[in-house]
Amino acid sequence: MSAPEEMDTVSANENLILAVPKGRILRELTPLLARAGIEPEPAFADEGNRRLRFATNDPGLDIIRVRSFDVATFVAFGAAHLGVAGNDVLMEFDYPELYVPVDLNIGHCRLSVAEPRDLVRDDDPARWSHIRVATKYPEITRRHFAARGVQAECIKLNGAMELAPSLGLCRRIVDLVSSGATLAANDLVEVEVIAEITSRLIVNRAALKTRAAALGGWIERFREAADAA
Repeated sequence: MSAPEEMDTVSANENLILAVPKGRILRELTPLLARAGIEPEPAFADEGNRRLRFATNDPGLDIIRVRSFDVATFVAFGAAHLGVAGNDVLMEFDYPELYVPVDLNIGHCRLSVAEPRDLVRDDDPARWSHIRVATKYPEITRRHFAARGVQAECIKLNGAMELAPSLGLCRRIVDLVSSGATLAANDLVEVEVIAEITSRLIVNRAALKTRAAALGGWIERFREAADAA
């Protein structure tokens, strides 16, 4: 997927903008930001604060807090210069405008296929030819199964994936799995891992050309912060 050619990148004389995801990944990211020398203004830590853009201790860097799926879009379309996104998001959207220089080694989980426990015993994935799958990742899912010669009919859901099999929407799901507790609570079992997931530093390629020194410096600081973990 490609951002439009006519997109406007953030002006070179404006602050750099770092896009970060809300939720669990942000909690893991916060110590890494500190190691990279980034201290957001106090309001950033207030979960009740409805602002989305915040100053930092660096007068040339602002930080925005958005949904995890939106980080890659903000950076690819030039609304932010750099960001932090899981490689699940990067695989799903596959924006060529993104440069991915650093694996931050946080947000560890896996993208997996799961199905009801009572289906596993008599099921043979090698015999699948057509399957219906509920997922937030239709592009990854289609590509994964197409590589095996399996046609995947994807039903796009943004949450509550684990309910789909029990309510007859489909027999299988593709979703992120961390501990596996949510799958187990809904009587589902992982049957295949599509990809191991971590969060990555991403950079807008056009911005990297026009502001190479500034963004190159931040890339190195994030790399050193990740290595120091």
